[in-house]
Amino acid sequence: MAPTLLLLTLAATFTTVTPAKVCGRPRVSDGVDVSSMKRVFEIGEDVSLSCEQGYSPSTATPPRITCTATGEWTPANLACSPKMCQIPRPLQPFAKGRTEAPFKSVLNFSCDDGYVMIGANESRCLHNGAWSHPPPLCKGVNCPLPKPPSEGRIVHDKAVVGTSTIYGQGWSYECNPPKAPSYERGSCMADGTATEPPVCREVSCPIPPSIPNGFITFAVMRQQGYKEKVRYSCNEHYTLEGEAEIQCQNTGNWSSKPVCRAPCEVGIKRGRIFYNARKIWIEDLRPNRVLHGEHVAFYCKDKAEKCGYPVASTCNDGNLPIPDCYEQPGKIEYNLRSKNLPSEIRACVAPPAANPTSRPNPA
Repeated sequence: MAPTLLLLTLAATFTTVTPAKVCGRPRVSDGVDVSSMKRVFEIGEDVSLSCEQGYSPSTATPPRITCTATGEWTPANLACSPKMCQIPRPLQPFAKGRTEAPFKSVLNFSCDDGYVMIGANESRCLHNGAWSHPPPLCKGVNCPLPKPPSEGRIVHDKAVVGTSTIYGQGWSYECNPPKAPSYERGSCMADGTATEPPVCREVSCPIPPSIPNGFITFAVMRQQGYKEKVRYSCNEHYTLEGEAEIQCQNTGNWSSKPVCRAPCEVGIKRGRIFYNARKIWIEDLRPNRVLHGEHVAFYCKDKAEKCGYPVASTCNDGNLPIPDCYEQPGKIEYNLRSKNLPSEIRACVAPPAANPTSRPNPA
């Protein structure tokens, strides 16, 4: 009998095991408390949502979400809004219209130069809607009373009580005549120190200078001492610009001299102007003179609207510009048809949109 070969076939059966779905930590909006949540949740597991400290929930009852078979969470219908702190009323003008700030906001405080802060330099909006610190106070720096010059005295701008003064307070230094202080003003400074006293020394100014088209009304032509004064006037028809009186300063220089400004001639031969609140034919302006700073109106014509309108010009130290729109009439038009001149026809309701420029008064 032939041997029979029995072959035993071993079949290995492999079973693929698919891991069960799980949910990761849910994604939530700002302010929702996730501090106590696990990193992984099983299917069907519930989580109750709540807001962090300092936030208010949008619902009265804390919502619950569930990990579904797809590994997703059911919708989380919860919004957490930060609690608000009322901005202190004295600070509201700096808050650009806002009256409150959200939880975790920070107010930073500083004082102007010359003031020291009493209190905290910042305040945080806390979870309970209150600020961590009240606004500080800014108190003015104190300075010891200044020392007078060795040959003079101090004149305070405001009455002083006690042995100190506050930041920003000023005073003047005076020396015994005829001496002058090396500087005249002092003050309590931001670092809490007072200006050191000046040195008193003899000061004189040179002989007072003359001015064009003007003269000194009264003065002895000699060197002048500190604070001595000289007064100026202008020649006839000239206008004084600046202070009429100058003073010898502690630097040995005079204060700024005035200037005598020249009058102007109205540089047209034919036409009518508006001057000193009335219309005047140019030949009736006698003498033909306008003082510095005075205004004269020339009449121009709007040809499209067939109406006239005034354009003002100002005398400036001998120069009276004539508006570009002004057209001087010819002799015949001026003498025989003067009623057609811009100054005599219907006045425009408004001048043309383009502002006319002025040309210099011809010499």
